[in-house]
Order: sequence, then C-alpha cells, then structure tokens
Amino acid sequence: MIPPIARRFVAGESVPEALDHVRTCNGDGVSVIVNLLGEHYDDPTAARADVDTYLALVDDIADSGLDACLSVKPSQIGLGVSADLFEDHYREIVARAHERDAFVWCDMEDADTTDATLDAFESIAAEYPWSVGQCVQSNLKRTREDLGRLVDVPGKLRLVKGAYDEPASIAYTEKSRVDEAYREDLRFLFERRDRGVAVGSHDPAMIALADRLALEHGTDYEVQMLMGVREDAQRDLAAQGVDVVQYAPYGDKWLSYFSRRVRERKENLTFALRAVVGR
Repeated sequence: MIPPIARRFVAGESVPEALDHVRTCNGDGVSVIVNLLGEHYDDPTAARADVDTYLALVDDIADSGLDACLSVKPSQIGLGVSADLFEDHYREIVARAHERDAFVWCDMEDADTTDATLDAFESIAAEYPWSVGQCVQSNLKRTREDLGRLVDVPGKLRLVKGAYDEPASIAYTEKSRVDEAYREDLRFLFERRDRGVAVGSHDPAMIALADRLALEHGTDYEVQMLMGVREDAQRDLAAQGVDVVQYAPYGDKWLSYFSRRVRERKENLTFALRAVVGR
C-alpha cells in the first residue's frame, strides 16, 4: 500500500486506480499522461513484461474514453539490453496506440541514452506520424542541435529543463544558464512549429513566456506538469483554456520515484505533508 505522503505523487498501484485518477483530473479539465513505474532493466524478460503491460494499457485507455495517453522510459522497455530491442518494443507499443487512436510519449533519461532514444523516435514518428512524442532536456548543451534535427519530425516534442545530474562538459549546471537555455529552446520551437509543442515546466515565468510566444506565432501548445506539484495551478490554467496535461505514474515501484521527487525539490516534501495533514 502506498503511504499517504507518497500517494500525492503516485496514482495508485493498479490500472483501475490510475484510471480513476485520470477520471478525476478530466473532471477538472486536465488530461493525463499515465506512466507505469519501472526503469533500468537489464533483463529482457522484465522489459517484455512491462511492454505487455503497456500494450494492455493502450487498450484500457482507448476503451475507457478518458482523455489520457501513456509514457514509456527507454531503460524500462529494453535499452539496458540493446538499442535494437528498445526500438522494437517502442515501435510495437506505438503501433498498438496508432491502431487504437491513442498516443505514446517517450521520456528522456540520462545523457548516455540520448542518441538511441532520438534515433528511435525519429524512425517511429516517420512511420506513425503524430502518434508519438519525445522529451528533450534543455540542460544538455547538445539540445539546440537536436531540436534542429527534430523540428520537422511529425511528432510532439516535450521540452523540460532536465533533472539528471550531468557533467559540466556536456550540460549546463547553473540554474540561471539552464533557464536561459530553456527560454531559447522555447523560442526556437514556437518560431518553427505550428503544433506539437509541450511545455514541461512548473515555472510560472516559462509558462507565461510560452503563452506570449503562442500568441505571437500562432503555435498550438500544451503545458505538462507532474502529479502532486502545483496542482492548483494546473486546474487554474485549464480553467483559463490552456491545454494542461498531468504526468501521473502508477505501479508498485513507487518508492524510488517518490524519493527522487523529494531529492529534486525539498518543497515537494512540504507539498506532500500539507496534503496529509490537510493544511
């Protein structure tokens, strides 16, 4: 059982619990990205088990009629075994989603996985256009070049600042420089795409910038935030007509995910405690 302090960030351990959470969010005008917790598998059997769960989840979401999609992690579906196995599994999930008029996001993990992840996304998006989306991280110095490569790919792009602790040789390590890179990358995307931009940020300044850029360039976009973080703001933005999507993980591997949320921002623990005590 997930303790109340972690339950703020995790939508239960089972698919029915996750779909109940989606239903509640949809009632507030918020769409949901559902993610099965799990990562860093080096056993093909474990990767295959999660792939099968995702295939069933595609059907569950499609049959439910709820406003939701799903997200996978490369190291969860085979990248720890081989790049080929990852891409095969990724394509299989997207193919099922394409059949069911559903959508699949792929998260970005540490910098060692970037090339294999982007290669797979580019190939699969060409085969199943607009059925797949890819996360990119502005803290990596390579990201502007990557965006130039991906800007015309027929899939969504989620821009985040980046949560992995990468070396200064390949990543910006100062918060101000990461923020600067994020603003630059946002401008690049809004100037060159008319749809498919996802602003993955809880930062009010970045969300306000996205709104201004959308008005200037006529770009359709969405704001993506984590379950348990600034949920009042998520509902407020949705009420204002912004397309808001919440990233909501579920599953029995919740402890490592919750621990990461707390390590990333101590404020997250405060949010969780307030939810438990009702203050």
